[in-house]
Amino acid sequence: MSSVSAREGYETVIGLEIHVQLETRSKMFCGCRVQFGAPPNTHVCPVCLGLPGALPAVNEEAVRLAVLAALALNCEVHRRSVFARKNYFYPDLPKGYQISQYDRPLATDGWLELPAVDSRPACRIDVQRLHVEEDSGKSLHDRFPGQTAVDLNRAGVPLIEVVTAPDLRSPAEARAFLGRLKQTLEYLEVSDCNMEEGSLRVDANVSVRPHGSVELPTKTEVKNVNSFSQLEKALTYEAARHVAILESGGRVQHETMLWDPARGEARPMRGKEEVHDYRYFAEPDLPTLEVTEGTVAWAAEQIPELPWEKMRRFQADYGLPAYDAEVLSATRPLAAYYEAVAHACSDPKAAANWVMVEVQAVANERGLAVTDLGVEPEQLAELIELVGAGTLSRLLGKQVLRRMVETGKTAAQIIDEEGLRKVSDERQIDGWVSEVIAEHPKEVERYCKGEEKLLAFFIGQAMHKSQGKADPDRLREALRAAMGRLDDESAGSA
Repeated sequence: MSSVSAREGYETVIGLEIHVQLETRSKMFCGCRVQFGAPPNTHVCPVCLGLPGALPAVNEEAVRLAVLAALALNCEVHRRSVFARKNYFYPDLPKGYQISQYDRPLATDGWLELPAVDSRPACRIDVQRLHVEEDSGKSLHDRFPGQTAVDLNRAGVPLIEVVTAPDLRSPAEARAFLGRLKQTLEYLEVSDCNMEEGSLRVDANVSVRPHGSVELPTKTEVKNVNSFSQLEKALTYEAARHVAILESGGRVQHETMLWDPARGEARPMRGKEEVHDYRYFAEPDLPTLEVTEGTVAWAAEQIPELPWEKMRRFQADYGLPAYDAEVLSATRPLAAYYEAVAHACSDPKAAANWVMVEVQAVANERGLAVTDLGVEPEQLAELIELVGAGTLSRLLGKQVLRRMVETGKTAAQIIDEEGLRKVSDERQIDGWVSEVIAEHPKEVERYCKGEEKLLAFFIGQAMHKSQGKADPDRLREALRAAMGRLDDESAGSA
């Protein structure tokens, strides 16, 4: 199958249905605990098992988080919405129906700005609806040979479903939109959006049409997409498959496709259900959901400065280039950490470099977030000032940072206890330079013949001898002077 999303002459049309698990302690309609990875079927009760006579009760915290997400997506939040039964039959759906919302959802008519992707400028992607529902259980096909097991811990977990208009025009745009939505929801702290744990799941509707056409052609829905990269690959594959069918004179079937990431292809799963197949009707065991003015006001106050807003401010307030600002605003905790460091030191750009490069490297090595390293912003700012003032070389500063993480001590304490101050004494530096020159005669000869790039090699060797303590500027001057003398002596002897 072609790797392009659609050949010349065709336009790809994509809409997304994104299911997001809300960050609540209990399920949507009962008090059972929400815990990923718990032993199977240990967080269940008569309500989430759908036993006769068990009555659901709405989780108010889930509603508040849903309203918060809706407002951040510029939706109109309806003060009155209705829960409905969505009827279908899977082994992991214990009631035989899912409590969702249909014709009267919680929120509608929103949008999220999509940055420029490829040749298409920035634009708004319409969010048609955002509604609240419960999750189904989980079928397990690898526990018992030849059998399917069912874990109902997930049944009843609160979700929001975000449905976009078919406004996306390429797999790359779909990936970018999902990334921006995920980042928004993480900033709001309504979900951890962990795709590996199923907290964020996406179904993608895709079709192709001739350029210039405004009709919405027959679409297919792609399921089992578990990462951003796989979403883009699945949509690219499916769009190309549609084009191949149309160019051969065939007709695209309205199907649900299962994406196989191992084989890199989509295969038919079942005929796509129509709305009437679900036989929606109002949930008789739940009253109309009423959202109060107080809830809407609370949610409006909770919306933080969103990542792209923070990115623009970081550029304006701290003089950061766009790339730095984007990296540092990627998550809300990282942005807050950087800003605290920038406020505590005199050089916001140096603060950005240290947080993005050195601190992030140590965090990655330990598998931790930057904010979990135990180095407070004020402590990092002190280290940055010491390097900026020349008390420490950059290399020593990196060593001190690691010691700060290991010991919990401040930079000043580590420098004093371990004697790590930068050495600027000319005699010591000249001694290290002499040793390096004596140990590398071939490299010296090459340098004197014009390979000046070897100066970096000599600096590295001398820094190693000094255990990183040599003043790099004075070391460079000493090496240049020593090499110059050797060059003069060589010329004189010739």
